[in-house]
Amino acid sequence: MTRVVLAMMKHETNTFSPVPTDLARFAKGAERPIEGEAVLAAYRGTGSCMAGFIDVAEAAGAELVPSIAASAPPSGPVQSAAYEHICDAILATVAGGCDAILLDLHGAMVTERHEDGEGELLVRIRAIAPDVPIGVTLDMHANLYPAMTDNADVVAGYQTYPHIDYHETGVRAARPIFAMLRGEARPVTVWGNRPMLPHVMRQGSGDFPNRELQGKAREMEEEGALAVSLFTGFPHADISNAGLSCVVVTDGDRAAAEEMRDELLDFAWTNRDAFVYRIEPLADSIARARDAADGAGAEGAAAPHPAARGDGPVILLDHYDNAASGGTMDSMTVLGAIAEAELDDVAVFAIHDPGAVRELIAAGIGAETTVMLGGKIDMPAIGMAGEPLEVTGRVKLISEGRFRNLGPAGTGIEMNMGPTVVLDTGRVEIVVISRHHEPNDLNCFLSLGIDPGKRRFLMLKSRIHYRAGFADIARDVLECAGTGVCTSDYDMLDFRNVRRPIYPLDRINEP
Repeated sequence: MTRVVLAMMKHETNTFSPVPTDLARFAKGAERPIEGEAVLAAYRGTGSCMAGFIDVAEAAGAELVPSIAASAPPSGPVQSAAYEHICDAILATVAGGCDAILLDLHGAMVTERHEDGEGELLVRIRAIAPDVPIGVTLDMHANLYPAMTDNADVVAGYQTYPHIDYHETGVRAARPIFAMLRGEARPVTVWGNRPMLPHVMRQGSGDFPNRELQGKAREMEEEGALAVSLFTGFPHADISNAGLSCVVVTDGDRAAAEEMRDELLDFAWTNRDAFVYRIEPLADSIARARDAADGAGAEGAAAPHPAARGDGPVILLDHYDNAASGGTMDSMTVLGAIAEAELDDVAVFAIHDPGAVRELIAAGIGAETTVMLGGKIDMPAIGMAGEPLEVTGRVKLISEGRFRNLGPAGTGIEMNMGPTVVLDTGRVEIVVISRHHEPNDLNCFLSLGIDPGKRRFLMLKSRIHYRAGFADIARDVLECAGTGVCTSDYDMLDFRNVRRPIYPLDRINEP
């Protein structure tokens, strides 16, 4: 029987983030990441790459050999001890013997010693399994290095942002590997990049030009390519290969792969200015949010944000400080502006402040109390100290912070926000959490007794991922430039290692 090793090692590293990345961060509240049969129990039947692997392998009658499933919210460089622990677990499983390897990776992992954490892992695997077919899934925000494509037979990246195609991506990576095992495919891989750092806020797969790029990639697969992946890259990693790239895998046809790769890269480069985000002052965003809530549908009202599809709340995006890009999630700038503007009927997800959570739990449900909320973490990479905000309110709810995603992103996967409190100020209900978590699923509110669809405003610490769960209910979306290490203002970031010249840091060949 064919033995297939399954493993996960996922981290998007923001090299400007002050949030440390130790082994516990990969463990979702446990002491260490899950291993062995627990991996299958956690991911089988879910909307995950791992579940895609499992489905394809089981349909082929293969024996599953689960190794480790280690995934951490984005943060600073991965500590060497954590990286080595995860790598050692995977290498030990591979050394036990296998016929194929399927790896759920990210592609933008930076460690204390390696710019390309995934490539280093693959080099080590190849040293002990030189001829075993390897299939890899990568995030759309991967920063590609040659070690990844040199040491994997098939690479498949997400084609949606927000990422709602995890399972499909797992299937896209696994199927060619099993075709290899049956002698039905000879994968040939080519890759390339362009000197450009697309702003994350302009990378949505529902927006031009990434919409067209991902559509072209899907068409190429429908026409016979084994896997076509356009990576928009993760610009908050100050490493040499940060930025947009492409991988094409064909069945033995290198010339066709190169032609497809170049078509995608040329389209991206031609439209590079559309990947540049224009920042609106925070005061203007707050004013427009009030107008949107008060005058929706009125004659002459501005058209709503293109991602908004519902008639529910107006969403205020605190996009400089989101956990899914390595933010501290405790910057209080946008929440402070909401309070100063006296917006009411607001639900906030979320402020990460474990100390405040402990204080509020000690006060107890129903207690009126004042806390210095957020602002506990300094951000030296952007020259900012944390600034807590004094908040007075009633402790409305205390929760252990666990729920399962409703979908469409990561459907069925259990989430763990850590001990969680809802603090009600009268105008604003603030979710205060102990573990970083991106708001991309309605259940982050519903599990706490808050119906987000019935609120006038939602404040979300998110960039694009919120669209998965909230676009269908949003009346409008206002993008609020606060403070944080996920800033869309590249002038605030001291890029020292990224290759130069690169657009738009250097306005080369201005379109």
